[in-house]
Amino acid sequence: MTVVGDGTEQGDGGADEPGWEVDPDDESGAAVVAAVGRQIRAWRESAGLRAGELGAAIGYGEDLVYKVEGGRRIPRPEFLDRTDEVVGAGGKLAAMKRDVAEVRYPKKVRELAKLEAKAVQVEAYHHHNINGLLQTEDHMRALFASWLPAYTLEEMERVMAARMARRSIFDRDPLPSLSFVQEEVTLRRPVGGAAARRAQLERLLEVGRLRNVSIQVMPTHREEHPGTGGLIEVLKFPDGSAVGRSEGAFSGRPVSDPRQLRILELRYGMIRAQALSPRESLAFIEQLLGES
Repeated sequence: MTVVGDGTEQGDGGADEPGWEVDPDDESGAAVVAAVGRQIRAWRESAGLRAGELGAAIGYGEDLVYKVEGGRRIPRPEFLDRTDEVVGAGGKLAAMKRDVAEVRYPKKVRELAKLEAKAVQVEAYHHHNINGLLQTEDHMRALFASWLPAYTLEEMERVMAARMARRSIFDRDPLPSLSFVQEEVTLRRPVGGAAARRAQLERLLEVGRLRNVSIQVMPTHREEHPGTGGLIEVLKFPDGSAVGRSEGAFSGRPVSDPRQLRILELRYGMIRAQALSPRESLAFIEQLLGES
């Protein structure tokens, strides 16, 4: 990011830095950004400042200040911190950083992140891509760049930031129990090129050695197994409740009914039993890394 003569945030391409636009289809997120914008304007006017004067004081352009106040742009944390100080809000504007940070990400990802943040156990089988929680930044960037219809630069930055933020699950206290089963092909596909693949394999080894994480590989030579219908994910919570989904069951929709969850857990248990053990899987990943 650079700041040009008029103080407007700009990325390397000369346009406003991507990833901070308001998604018009996210009504709840847009409402939060609009409310924050109104508060900023109220504090600015109370301090007797014009938009251009505030922008000059905090290092942003007048146009960007108007966009933020009008709910058309998500303010960066630095914007809120500097504005809070200049207008004398006493921390009230700075305190909005958490709310603003959450709505920067797509609504579906926010909902998933909230579930993951509460889960004490996560079980996930992925058959065509490496699980998003396990992906490196270069790996996910290459994946998103290949999707059709193509993401805009702003959309790509938004979804990547959201996926990276979900990795905070590895730093939680107490630690959740995380179990992943990956099809062998997801480890062999050179997404992003040879260097990116090596970094991704190294990331899998790093995460797989954590004491609360289990990574297993399903060998391609297995003739069949219960995961051939698609991905399976089950999240379990402290109160004993759970939610799960599978591409091959219940039309792919999330389910919480105990009878439906038992089906997903049965399938996942059989997948784990037919996959390489965690120790064998790490050895296999190390072998692939050595061959790359």
